[in-house]
Amino acid sequence: MLRLLARRLMSNVPESTVYGGPKPQSPGRRVTLTHLRQKHRRGEPITVVTAYDYPSAAHVDSSGVDVLLVGDSAAMVIHGHDTTLPISLDDMLAHCRAVARGASRPLLVGDLPFGSYESSASEAVNSAVRMLKEGGMDAIKLEGGAPSRISAAKAIVEAGIAVMGHVGLTPQAISVLGGFRPQGKTVASAVKVVETALALQEAGCFSIVLECVPAPVAAAATAALQIPTIGIGAGPFCSGQGYNEEENVLELKIICERDPSTRCS
Repeated sequence: MLRLLARRLMSNVPESTVYGGPKPQSPGRRVTLTHLRQKHRRGEPITVVTAYDYPSAAHVDSSGVDVLLVGDSAAMVIHGHDTTLPISLDDMLAHCRAVARGASRPLLVGDLPFGSYESSASEAVNSAVRMLKEGGMDAIKLEGGAPSRISAAKAIVEAGIAVMGHVGLTPQAISVLGGFRPQGKTVASAVKVVETALALQEAGCFSIVLECVPAPVAAAATAALQIPTIGIGAGPFCSGQGYNEEENVLELKIICERDPSTRCS
């Protein structure tokens, strides 16, 4: 008994708690694209949660969530910026590594931050490769559906990296959008959301995030696509639902822009 106690006291293996250090990888338990496609075919909801650090990832890991996204929303939620634009690829990689150490079950998706993939397809591939090699991610996410973004998604997929698309309210495009505003509210805008999602599917994306679009538009996109849709403030008709703290921040910003008299400090 004394020998066992001494071994425990001198051990560098952490206690078995949620904050006790990384657990051994269990490849058989890891959620893969195959698992997501099977759930989608069966009509089972897909769950996505955003995390930015080791403790959050460890909690999500134990909850049975399918996908864990390391979002560039860390710029706002963790670092206190007004938008997602300031965060760098190196910052994102640090968050990705922390999350990867805490989660062994969900599919891990890393957000490519603004400025890391727009210049060329080769830049996009290089950034995506770093997400996997240095960040420990299983896949990446990129925003928007402009021709250059479609080309970037296609190039990344052809490089052997899974890509999640993102349409609707795309926070990295705030300069063009003129603020954090819901998208798809007019007929032309709604058609654009669906067409962009279809173009990303054609480029090889395995899933599409629909953020802050009306529920009927999200339903139309989900019906038109053969890949899962993940709704963030897009109603109940998506293939799955995502949650992150950025949604709460953006909802507050949208309310403030609609009514300047609202106290938003």
